[in-house]
Amino acid sequence: MRIVVVGASGNVGTALLRRLRRERGLDLAGVARRLPGADAGEPYDQVEWHSCDIGLPGAADQLAEVFAGADAVVHLAWQIQPSHDQRVLHRTNVGGSRAVIEAVVRAGVPALVYASSVGTYAPGPKDHPVSERWPVTGVPGSSYSRDKADVEALLDRTEREHPGLRVVRLRPGLVFQRAAATEITRYFVGPFVPLRLLRFGRLPLVPTNPRLRMQAVHAEDVADAYARAALGEARGAFNIAADPVLTPELVARHFHGWTVPVAGPLLRAAAALTWRARLQPIDAGWVQLALNAPLMSSDRAETELGWRPRHDALSALKELIAGMAHGEHTGSPPMSADPGLPGRPAGLLRARPAGHGNPY
Repeated sequence: MRIVVVGASGNVGTALLRRLRRERGLDLAGVARRLPGADAGEPYDQVEWHSCDIGLPGAADQLAEVFAGADAVVHLAWQIQPSHDQRVLHRTNVGGSRAVIEAVVRAGVPALVYASSVGTYAPGPKDHPVSERWPVTGVPGSSYSRDKADVEALLDRTEREHPGLRVVRLRPGLVFQRAAATEITRYFVGPFVPLRLLRFGRLPLVPTNPRLRMQAVHAEDVADAYARAALGEARGAFNIAADPVLTPELVARHFHGWTVPVAGPLLRAAAALTWRARLQPIDAGWVQLALNAPLMSSDRAETELGWRPRHDALSALKELIAGMAHGEHTGSPPMSADPGLPGRPAGLLRARPAGHGNPY
């Protein structure tokens, strides 16, 4: 059985390669803009690699050749940075997804598994979970959410026009693992936070707001869900999240910190100001998303995929924090410890501040 993973060198892609290596009789191919080197080691070895920037003209033609003979394509590729160039992000995220879908159809691949997100949902409740039937129109003010909703609309049309294609959409919460710590730091934290202080296992101050309630899942568990979707017969959308819900109070208690009440408008204003000043890499849209994304029920994934998380959400967060403190990384380009990449201190010396430049 041949499985092609688009975006195979990132956080979830790395975990999925590890998971699929446990299966017998699989022929694995990976697609990435920059390929892991020969010395990258596991899980990147023993994978047939293809270099492709899915957002460029002609990507569908190139991908169709790679997809020929595949039994399933898992589409994980998504660009979060550079946040100061929304045109580039939309080109990759929506235009690139369009190219992947077109190539799947042209190559006659029978199954497409797409990495959607809790971010595709419209604003929703924070006191009870919603099912996959919640509207997928995105959170206004979040470009990430808008792009996720646009791709879901593309998939809706594809399913109507090609009913024989088995389409699966996984909608996970935040995805954490120790090995992704350096990557996540570059994309979401930036170069000015003294991460070495995390070695003491403390987060001194934790902003709190009634709507700052989020869900997470360990990368190994979300990878298991992708593997089940690709190798099985399921169709449709599946929420993927682990308990407990991560609240500021819970995080502060486990990391020996103090909660500081902050109003939503102030959180958005602080994010916007520090982002414009190039002090950190995420714009106010991410705060808007955090405050408005609903909590999700994973009942359907448990019933139809047979999926259950082996790690709880708090353990996944603790693993990530420990990884940040020690600079954990892998040998793939997006997850590397290259000090000159945007979002790292040495990147500033190369005029590559947070939120600028292509780190993929």
